[in-house]
Amino acid sequence: MRGIPGFQRLRLKIWRRCTLVLLLLWAAVWVVVSALLFLLHRSVFSERCTDEKSHRILARLCLDYSSGALTGDLCEDLCVAQKLVYKHCLYYDRGKKVIQADWRGQPIILKSKKEIFSSYQHLSMLEEVETQDIPETELLLMVALEVKNVLGLELSNNTMGPLWTRKKGPGWKAQVASMWSLLQQEEYIYFSLLQDFSKHVLRIIGSCGHFYAVEYLTAGHAWHKTLFPLENVIGPSLAGHRSRVRAIIDIALSFLDMVQHFDNDFSHRLHLCDIKPENFAIRDDLTVVAIDVDMAFFEPKMRDILEQNCTGDEDCNFFDCFSKCNLKIRKCGAQRANNNLQVICDKIFRRWFSPNLRGPLVPFPLQPQLQKAVQECAEPGHVEAAGHQRTLKSLSELYHLLRVTQRELQRAE
Repeated sequence: MRGIPGFQRLRLKIWRRCTLVLLLLWAAVWVVVSALLFLLHRSVFSERCTDEKSHRILARLCLDYSSGALTGDLCEDLCVAQKLVYKHCLYYDRGKKVIQADWRGQPIILKSKKEIFSSYQHLSMLEEVETQDIPETELLLMVALEVKNVLGLELSNNTMGPLWTRKKGPGWKAQVASMWSLLQQEEYIYFSLLQDFSKHVLRIIGSCGHFYAVEYLTAGHAWHKTLFPLENVIGPSLAGHRSRVRAIIDIALSFLDMVQHFDNDFSHRLHLCDIKPENFAIRDDLTVVAIDVDMAFFEPKMRDILEQNCTGDEDCNFFDCFSKCNLKIRKCGAQRANNNLQVICDKIFRRWFSPNLRGPLVPFPLQPQLQKAVQECAEPGHVEAAGHQRTLKSLSELYHLLRVTQRELQRAE
Protein backbone atom coordinates (compact mmCIF):
# COMPACT_ATOMS: atom_id res chain seq x y z
CA MET A 1 0.00 0.00 0.00
CA ARG A 2 2.91 2.38 0.65
CA GLY A 3 4.05 2.06 -2.95
CA ILE A 4 0.90 3.57 -4.34
CA PRO A 5 1.54 7.23 -3.29
CA GLY A 6 5.11 6.93 -4.66
CA PHE A 7 3.73 5.62 -7.93
CA GLN A 8 1.27 8.51 -8.11
CA ARG A 9 4.09 11.01 -7.49
CA LEU A 10 6.07 9.41 -10.30
CA ARG A 11 3.10 9.64 -12.65
CA LEU A 12 2.60 13.29 -11.68
CA LYS A 13 6.29 14.06 -12.32
CA ILE A 14 6.16 12.33 -15.74
CA TRP A 15 2.94 14.19 -16.62
CA ARG A 16 4.52 17.53 -15.72
CA ARG A 17 7.59 16.79 -17.78
CA CYS A 18 5.45 15.75 -20.77
CA THR A 19 3.38 18.90 -20.42
CA LEU A 20 6.54 21.03 -20.30
CA VAL A 21 7.93 19.28 -23.39
CA LEU A 22 4.66 19.80 -25.25
CA LEU A 23 4.60 23.50 -24.29
CA LEU A 24 8.19 23.96 -25.43
CA LEU A 25 7.42 22.11 -28.66
CA TRP A 26 4.33 24.28 -29.27
CA ALA A 27 6.39 27.44 -28.60
CA ALA A 28 9.09 26.28 -31.01
CA VAL A 29 6.52 25.52 -33.72
CA TRP A 30 4.89 28.92 -33.16
CA VAL A 31 8.24 30.71 -33.52
CA VAL A 32 9.08 28.78 -36.71
CA VAL A 33 5.64 29.39 -38.23
CA SER A 34 5.78 33.10 -37.32
CA ALA A 35 9.21 33.40 -38.90
CA LEU A 36 7.99 31.70 -42.07
CA LEU A 37 4.93 33.93 -42.22
CA PHE A 38 7.16 36.96 -41.79
CA LEU A 39 9.39 35.82 -44.64
CA LEU A 40 6.46 34.95 -46.88
CA HIS A 41 4.50 38.11 -46.16
CA ARG A 42 7.18 40.67 -45.42
CA SER A 43 5.70 42.73 -48.24
CA VAL A 44 2.70 43.34 -45.97
CA PHE A 45 4.94 45.16 -43.50
CA SER A 46 6.51 47.21 -46.30
CA GLU A 47 3.02 48.40 -47.31
CA ARG A 48 2.88 50.76 -44.37
CA CYS A 49 1.82 54.20 -45.51
CA THR A 50 4.87 56.44 -45.01
CA ASP A 51 5.98 59.83 -46.32
CA GLU A 52 9.39 58.42 -47.23
CA LYS A 53 7.96 55.71 -49.47
CA SER A 54 5.42 58.09 -51.02
CA HIS A 55 8.21 60.51 -51.93
CA ARG A 56 10.12 57.62 -53.54
CA ILE A 57 7.05 56.61 -55.57
CA LEU A 58 6.54 60.13 -56.91
CA ALA A 59 10.27 60.53 -57.59
CA ARG A 60 10.17 57.32 -59.66
CA LEU A 61 7.11 58.67 -61.50
CA CYS A 62 8.97 61.88 -62.38
CA LEU A 63 12.04 59.89 -63.46
CA ASP A 64 9.87 57.94 -65.92
CA TYR A 65 8.38 61.24 -67.12
CA SER A 66 11.80 62.81 -67.71
CA SER A 67 12.88 59.71 -69.68
CA GLY A 68 9.82 60.01 -71.95
CA ALA A 69 8.23 56.73 -70.82
CA LEU A 70 5.02 58.37 -69.62
CA THR A 71 3.18 61.67 -69.73
CA GLY A 72 0.01 63.44 -68.59
CA ASP A 73 -1.46 66.88 -68.07
CA LEU A 74 -0.25 67.01 -64.44
CA CYS A 75 3.31 65.75 -65.01
CA GLU A 76 4.78 69.20 -65.68
CA ASP A 77 3.26 70.66 -62.51
CA LEU A 78 4.39 67.68 -60.42
CA CYS A 79 7.88 67.11 -61.78
CA VAL A 80 9.05 70.51 -63.10
CA ALA A 81 7.02 73.53 -61.99
CA GLN A 82 6.41 72.15 -58.45
CA LYS A 83 2.82 73.39 -58.54
CA LEU A 84 1.60 69.95 -57.50
CA VAL A 85 3.06 69.38 -54.05
CA TYR A 86 2.97 66.21 -51.92
CA LYS A 87 1.21 66.58 -48.55
CA HIS A 88 0.95 63.14 -46.98
CA CYS A 89 0.12 59.50 -47.59
CA LEU A 90 -3.47 58.48 -46.92
CA TYR A 91 -3.24 54.70 -47.30
CA TYR A 92 -1.80 51.74 -49.20
CA ASP A 93 -4.22 48.88 -49.70
CA ARG A 94 -3.38 45.67 -51.60
CA GLY A 95 -1.02 47.56 -53.87
CA LYS A 96 -3.30 50.58 -54.33
CA LYS A 97 -1.62 53.89 -53.47
CA VAL A 98 -3.67 56.88 -52.29
CA ILE A 99 -1.81 60.15 -51.64
CA GLN A 100 -2.99 63.62 -50.69
CA ALA A 101 -1.38 66.54 -52.52
CA ASP A 102 -1.89 70.24 -53.11
CA TRP A 103 -2.35 71.44 -56.72
CA ARG A 104 -2.20 75.20 -57.24
CA GLY A 105 -3.62 75.78 -53.77
CA GLN A 106 -6.34 73.12 -54.16
CA PRO A 107 -6.28 69.85 -52.18
CA ILE A 108 -6.44 66.77 -54.41
CA ILE A 109 -6.02 63.01 -54.16
CA LEU A 110 -3.55 61.02 -56.28
CA LYS A 111 -4.47 57.37 -56.90
CA SER A 112 -2.93 54.37 -58.62
CA LYS A 113 -3.70 50.67 -58.42
CA LYS A 114 0.02 49.86 -58.62
CA GLU A 115 3.16 51.60 -57.50
CA ILE A 116 5.37 51.45 -60.59
CA PHE A 117 4.46 52.32 -64.19
CA SER A 118 6.26 49.25 -65.57
CA SER A 119 4.07 46.98 -63.40
CA TYR A 120 1.15 47.57 -65.77
CA GLN A 121 0.61 45.40 -68.81
CA HIS A 122 2.61 46.79 -71.72
CA LEU A 123 1.05 47.54 -75.09
CA SER A 124 3.21 45.46 -77.44
CA MET A 125 2.15 47.29 -80.60
CA LEU A 126 4.05 50.39 -79.43
CA GLU A 127 7.32 48.54 -80.00
CA GLU A 128 6.32 47.46 -83.48
CA VAL A 129 5.81 50.93 -84.95
CA GLU A 130 8.14 53.90 -85.19
CA THR A 131 5.76 56.50 -86.56
CA GLN A 132 2.23 57.55 -85.70
CA ASP A 133 0.66 55.12 -88.10
CA ILE A 134 -1.60 53.25 -85.67
CA PRO A 135 -5.12 53.97 -86.99
CA GLU A 136 -7.35 55.84 -84.57
CA THR A 137 -10.11 53.28 -85.11
CA GLU A 138 -7.76 50.47 -84.04
CA LEU A 139 -6.85 52.27 -80.82
CA LEU A 140 -10.52 53.01 -80.08
CA LEU A 141 -11.32 49.35 -80.63
CA MET A 142 -8.62 48.38 -78.12
CA VAL A 143 -10.06 50.83 -75.60
CA ALA A 144 -13.54 49.39 -76.10
CA LEU A 145 -12.26 45.83 -75.64
CA GLU A 146 -10.44 46.79 -72.44
CA VAL A 147 -13.58 48.46 -71.06
CA LYS A 148 -15.60 45.36 -71.91
CA ASN A 149 -13.00 43.16 -70.22
CA VAL A 150 -12.91 45.30 -67.06
CA LEU A 151 -16.54 46.43 -66.70
CA GLY A 152 -18.46 44.03 -68.93
CA LEU A 153 -19.81 46.98 -70.96
CA GLU A 154 -19.89 47.42 -74.71
CA LEU A 155 -19.22 51.03 -75.70
CA SER A 156 -19.52 52.76 -79.04
CA ASN A 157 -16.73 55.05 -80.29
CA ASN A 158 -18.70 58.23 -79.59
CA THR A 159 -19.02 57.40 -75.88
CA MET A 160 -15.30 56.96 -75.24
CA GLY A 161 -14.33 60.63 -75.32
CA PRO A 162 -13.46 60.81 -71.58
CA LEU A 163 -11.18 57.76 -71.94
CA TRP A 164 -9.39 58.73 -75.14
CA THR A 165 -7.84 62.17 -75.60
CA ARG A 166 -4.90 61.35 -77.85
CA LYS A 167 -2.89 64.28 -79.17
CA LYS A 168 -0.67 63.77 -82.19
CA GLY A 169 2.90 64.98 -82.10
CA PRO A 170 6.06 64.28 -80.11
CA GLY A 171 5.62 61.88 -77.21
CA TRP A 172 2.63 60.10 -78.74
CA LYS A 173 3.93 56.71 -77.56
CA ALA A 174 4.09 57.99 -73.97
CA GLN A 175 0.51 59.24 -74.36
CA VAL A 176 -0.75 55.86 -75.52
CA ALA A 177 1.27 53.96 -72.89
CA SER A 178 -0.01 56.23 -70.09
CA MET A 179 -3.58 55.89 -71.32
CA TRP A 180 -3.19 52.10 -71.39
CA SER A 181 -1.98 52.02 -67.75
CA LEU A 182 -5.02 54.07 -66.67
CA LEU A 183 -7.40 51.79 -68.56
CA GLN A 184 -6.19 48.88 -66.45
CA GLN A 185 -7.67 50.57 -63.37
CA GLU A 186 -11.40 49.92 -62.94
CA GLU A 187 -11.96 52.92 -60.71
CA TYR A 188 -10.42 55.31 -63.24
CA ILE A 189 -12.72 53.96 -65.98
CA TYR A 190 -15.79 54.37 -63.77
CA PHE A 191 -14.96 57.94 -62.79
CA SER A 192 -14.05 58.90 -66.37
CA LEU A 193 -17.13 57.41 -68.01
CA LEU A 194 -19.53 58.85 -65.43
CA GLN A 195 -17.98 62.35 -65.24
CA ASP A 196 -20.62 63.97 -67.45
CA PHE A 197 -23.53 61.81 -66.31
CA SER A 198 -23.35 61.67 -62.53
CA LYS A 199 -22.82 64.11 -59.69
CA HIS A 200 -22.42 61.13 -57.35
CA VAL A 201 -18.88 60.14 -58.39
CA LEU A 202 -15.53 61.86 -57.86
CA ARG A 203 -14.39 64.38 -60.46
CA ILE A 204 -11.15 63.53 -62.23
CA ILE A 205 -8.79 66.51 -62.37
CA GLY A 206 -5.97 65.07 -64.48
CA SER A 207 -3.24 62.43 -64.59
CA CYS A 208 0.46 61.74 -64.82
CA GLY A 209 1.35 58.32 -66.17
CA HIS A 210 -0.49 55.68 -64.13
CA PHE A 211 -1.48 58.13 -61.35
CA TYR A 212 -4.73 60.06 -61.70
CA ALA A 213 -5.94 62.97 -59.56
CA VAL A 214 -9.45 63.37 -58.17
CA GLU A 215 -11.12 66.04 -56.07
CA TYR A 216 -10.41 65.90 -52.34
CA LEU A 217 -13.37 65.06 -50.11
CA THR A 218 -13.35 63.83 -46.50
CA ALA A 219 -14.62 60.27 -46.27
CA GLY A 220 -17.15 59.13 -43.70
CA HIS A 221 -16.28 56.74 -40.89
CA ALA A 222 -18.27 54.21 -38.89
CA TRP A 223 -16.97 55.53 -35.55
CA HIS A 224 -18.07 59.10 -36.31
CA LYS A 225 -21.18 60.04 -34.37
CA THR A 226 -23.02 61.22 -37.48
CA LEU A 227 -21.05 58.92 -39.87
CA PHE A 228 -19.84 61.95 -41.83
CA PRO A 229 -17.97 65.01 -40.45
CA LEU A 230 -20.76 67.55 -40.81
CA GLU A 231 -18.64 70.40 -39.44
CA ASN A 232 -16.82 70.39 -42.79
CA VAL A 233 -20.02 71.10 -44.72
CA ILE A 234 -22.26 73.10 -42.37
CA GLY A 235 -19.48 74.93 -40.51
CA PRO A 236 -18.71 74.85 -36.78
CA SER A 237 -20.99 77.82 -36.14
CA LEU A 238 -23.98 75.86 -37.48
CA ALA A 239 -23.09 72.58 -35.82
CA GLY A 240 -26.00 72.79 -33.38
CA HIS A 241 -28.60 70.08 -33.03
CA ARG A 242 -31.13 71.46 -35.53
CA SER A 243 -28.48 72.14 -38.20
CA ARG A 244 -27.10 68.63 -37.72
CA VAL A 245 -30.55 67.06 -38.13
CA ARG A 246 -31.28 69.14 -41.22
CA ALA A 247 -27.93 68.12 -42.77
CA ILE A 248 -28.59 64.41 -42.08
CA ILE A 249 -32.02 64.64 -43.72
CA ASP A 250 -30.50 66.33 -46.80
CA ILE A 251 -27.73 63.71 -47.01
CA ALA A 252 -30.28 60.88 -46.66
CA LEU A 253 -32.26 62.36 -49.56
CA SER A 254 -29.07 62.53 -51.62
CA PHE A 255 -28.43 58.83 -50.86
CA LEU A 256 -31.90 58.06 -52.24
CA ASP A 257 -31.19 60.19 -55.34
CA MET A 258 -27.96 58.22 -55.84
CA VAL A 259 -29.78 54.86 -55.51
CA GLN A 260 -32.39 55.86 -58.07
CA HIS A 261 -29.69 57.29 -60.35
CA PHE A 262 -27.51 54.15 -60.26
CA ASP A 263 -30.54 51.91 -60.76
CA ASN A 264 -32.14 53.72 -63.69
CA ASP A 265 -29.99 56.30 -65.46
CA PHE A 266 -27.38 54.11 -67.19
CA SER A 267 -27.73 51.42 -69.84
CA HIS A 268 -27.19 48.87 -67.04
CA ARG A 269 -27.84 49.01 -63.31
CA LEU A 270 -24.77 49.85 -61.21
CA HIS A 271 -24.43 47.59 -58.15
CA LEU A 272 -22.50 48.73 -55.07
CA CYS A 273 -21.08 45.69 -53.29
CA ASP A 274 -19.15 47.42 -50.51
CA ILE A 275 -21.41 49.96 -48.82
CA LYS A 276 -19.95 51.61 -45.75
CA PRO A 277 -19.40 55.23 -44.64
CA GLU A 278 -15.71 55.05 -45.54
CA ASN A 279 -16.57 54.60 -49.24
CA PHE A 280 -18.64 57.78 -49.45
CA ALA A 281 -18.08 61.50 -48.87
CA ILE A 282 -20.22 64.63 -48.78
CA ARG A 283 -19.71 67.75 -50.91
CA ASP A 284 -20.35 71.23 -49.55
CA ASP A 285 -23.86 71.15 -51.07
CA LEU A 286 -24.53 67.88 -49.14
CA THR A 287 -24.41 65.70 -52.27
CA VAL A 288 -23.38 62.11 -51.56
CA VAL A 289 -20.35 61.02 -53.59
CA ALA A 290 -19.04 57.47 -54.10
CA ILE A 291 -15.29 57.88 -53.59
CA ASP A 292 -14.25 54.22 -53.75
CA VAL A 293 -15.87 52.11 -56.48
CA ASP A 294 -13.45 49.18 -56.55
CA MET A 295 -16.41 46.97 -55.62
CA ALA A 296 -18.99 48.53 -57.97
CA PHE A 297 -20.22 46.52 -60.95
CA PHE A 298 -22.59 47.11 -63.82
CA GLU A 299 -25.24 44.42 -64.37
CA PRO A 300 -23.36 42.23 -66.92
CA LYS A 301 -20.26 41.97 -64.70
CA MET A 302 -22.41 41.48 -61.59
CA ARG A 303 -24.14 38.49 -63.16
CA ASP A 304 -20.80 36.89 -64.06
CA ILE A 305 -19.55 37.35 -60.48
CA LEU A 306 -22.66 35.94 -58.80
CA GLU A 307 -23.16 32.91 -61.07
CA GLN A 308 -20.89 30.49 -59.18
CA ASN A 309 -21.12 26.91 -57.91
CA CYS A 310 -22.75 26.56 -54.50
CA THR A 311 -24.01 24.20 -51.82
CA GLY A 312 -26.07 26.83 -49.97
CA ASP A 313 -27.08 30.50 -50.04
CA GLU A 314 -24.02 31.48 -48.03
CA ASP A 315 -21.84 30.53 -51.02
CA CYS A 316 -23.66 33.15 -53.09
CA ASN A 317 -22.70 36.17 -50.97
CA PHE A 318 -20.24 38.54 -52.60
CA PHE A 319 -19.61 41.21 -49.94
CA ASP A 320 -22.87 43.25 -49.89
CA CYS A 321 -24.26 41.64 -53.06
CA PHE A 322 -26.24 38.45 -52.43
CA SER A 323 -27.72 35.79 -54.66
CA LYS A 324 -29.66 32.55 -54.06
CA CYS A 325 -28.36 29.01 -54.47
CA ASN A 326 -30.32 26.68 -56.75
CA LEU A 327 -29.73 23.38 -54.97
CA LYS A 328 -30.98 21.34 -57.92
CA ILE A 329 -28.14 22.47 -60.17
CA ARG A 330 -25.85 23.68 -57.33
CA LYS A 331 -25.47 27.08 -58.96
CA CYS A 332 -25.93 30.61 -57.65
CA GLY A 333 -28.52 32.69 -59.45
CA ALA A 334 -27.10 35.37 -61.72
CA GLN A 335 -29.62 37.92 -60.47
CA ARG A 336 -28.84 39.79 -57.28
CA ALA A 337 -31.29 39.01 -54.47
CA ASN A 338 -30.79 42.23 -52.50
CA ASN A 339 -30.21 45.76 -53.80
CA ASN A 340 -28.37 49.03 -53.15
CA LEU A 341 -31.29 50.61 -51.27
CA GLN A 342 -31.64 47.70 -48.85
CA VAL A 343 -27.94 47.75 -47.93
CA ILE A 344 -27.90 51.56 -47.52
CA CYS A 345 -30.93 51.31 -45.24
CA ASP A 346 -29.18 48.60 -43.24
CA LYS A 347 -25.68 50.09 -42.99
CA ILE A 348 -26.29 53.85 -43.16
CA PHE A 349 -29.91 54.78 -42.37
CA ARG A 350 -30.22 52.46 -39.36
CA ARG A 351 -27.44 54.39 -37.66
CA TRP A 352 -29.31 57.65 -38.14
CA PHE A 353 -32.95 56.73 -37.72
CA SER A 354 -33.22 53.50 -35.70
CA PRO A 355 -32.92 53.51 -31.90
CA ASN A 356 -30.15 51.73 -30.05
CA LEU A 357 -29.52 51.30 -26.31
CA ARG A 358 -28.92 55.04 -26.00
CA GLY A 359 -31.87 55.96 -28.21
CA PRO A 360 -31.69 57.28 -31.79
CA LEU A 361 -28.57 59.02 -33.04
CA VAL A 362 -30.39 62.37 -33.20
CA PRO A 363 -34.05 63.17 -32.40
CA PHE A 364 -36.02 64.47 -35.39
CA PRO A 365 -39.62 64.94 -36.58
CA LEU A 366 -41.62 61.86 -37.71
CA GLN A 367 -39.15 59.70 -35.82
CA PRO A 368 -41.40 56.60 -35.31
CA GLN A 369 -42.53 56.58 -38.96
CA LEU A 370 -38.96 56.88 -40.26
CA GLN A 371 -37.74 54.15 -37.92
CA LYS A 372 -40.44 51.79 -39.20
CA ALA A 373 -39.76 52.66 -42.86
CA VAL A 374 -36.02 52.10 -42.49
CA GLN A 375 -36.59 48.79 -40.69
CA GLU A 376 -38.84 47.53 -43.48
CA CYS A 377 -36.45 48.80 -46.16
CA ALA A 378 -33.48 46.98 -44.58
CA GLU A 379 -35.19 43.57 -44.46
CA PRO A 380 -33.86 40.95 -46.92
CA GLY A 381 -35.51 41.22 -50.31
CA HIS A 382 -36.61 38.75 -52.94
CA VAL A 383 -35.62 38.35 -56.57
CA GLU A 384 -39.15 38.12 -57.91
CA ALA A 385 -41.38 41.02 -59.00
CA ALA A 386 -42.92 41.33 -55.52
CA GLY A 387 -39.48 42.18 -54.11
CA HIS A 388 -38.97 44.86 -56.76
CA GLN A 389 -42.36 46.39 -55.95
CA ARG A 390 -41.48 46.40 -52.25
CA THR A 391 -38.23 48.24 -53.03
CA LEU A 392 -40.10 50.88 -55.04
CA LYS A 393 -42.59 51.26 -52.18
CA SER A 394 -39.76 51.68 -49.63
CA LEU A 395 -38.03 54.24 -51.84
CA SER A 396 -41.23 56.24 -52.30
CA GLU A 397 -42.10 56.11 -48.59
CA LEU A 398 -38.63 57.20 -47.49
CA TYR A 399 -38.65 60.08 -50.00
CA HIS A 400 -42.03 61.21 -48.67
CA LEU A 401 -41.10 61.01 -44.97
CA LEU A 402 -37.74 62.73 -45.44
CA ARG A 403 -39.26 65.57 -47.48
CA VAL A 404 -42.01 66.11 -44.92
CA THR A 405 -39.35 66.16 -42.19
CA GLN A 406 -37.33 68.62 -44.25
CA ARG A 407 -40.34 70.97 -44.55
CA GLU A 408 -41.11 70.73 -40.84
CA LEU A 409 -37.53 71.65 -39.96
CA GLN A 410 -37.65 74.63 -42.33
CA ARG A 411 -40.98 75.72 -40.85
CA ALA A 412 -39.53 75.50 -37.33
CA GLU A 413 -36.86 78.01 -38.29
